[in-house]
Amino acid sequence: MKILLVLTSHDQLGDTGHKTGFWLEEFASPYYVFKDAGAQLTLASPKGGQPPLDPKSDDPDAQTPATKCFKADPEAQQVLANTLPLNQVKADDFDAVFYPGGHGPLWDLAEDPTSIALIERFQVLNKPVAAVCHAPGIFRHTKAASGLSLVSGKKVTGFSNSEEAAVQLTEVVPFLVQDMLIANGGHYSSTNDWHSHVAVDGLLITGQNPASSDATAEALMKLLKSH
Repeated sequence: MKILLVLTSHDQLGDTGHKTGFWLEEFASPYYVFKDAGAQLTLASPKGGQPPLDPKSDDPDAQTPATKCFKADPEAQQVLANTLPLNQVKADDFDAVFYPGGHGPLWDLAEDPTSIALIERFQVLNKPVAAVCHAPGIFRHTKAASGLSLVSGKKVTGFSNSEEAAVQLTEVVPFLVQDMLIANGGHYSSTNDWHSHVAVDGLLITGQNPASSDATAEALMKLLKSH
């Protein structure tokens, strides 16, 4: 079983002067869910190499068993430091793709033609696509074979407007994930802020927030085993 993980290469939080990137828990937790299930993992990012870590996801209060495991795992750190350039990977070579969040993807992966084409190819091949937290922002411009938005008419979730307001970045991000998914015709749902919530619709799996990382990865594994 081969799973592709796609991470952001973007490290600037708008015009704030602060750094962003991927959220550690949203990478570490799925990484170990997949590894423990015996999956073969390949990591990619638009620029390749070490993807930028959102410094806030390194704060003591953001740590989880998975992030602690990652920090004690030199092999995993080495894998992360050497992501392939996104234009070097093909959907045909994998069974599924997973996008961890963090605010970074809203700037690069949401607009990246290579990522958009990759997601659309996974769908054409009837292979699952999963994204958690801000990563569902990657569906901003993706299309289904019908020409409609990939999320149109589908059950989806992602970082909620209330969660974005809670972290005081509503005016900083290029778009709100919840609003975009609804505007694209998605049937958006969410639970209470910071609680786990996953939406599965066919081969599309989305998770609401960092707390949903485990459950989103597990939903993907369940789908792969039944698929």
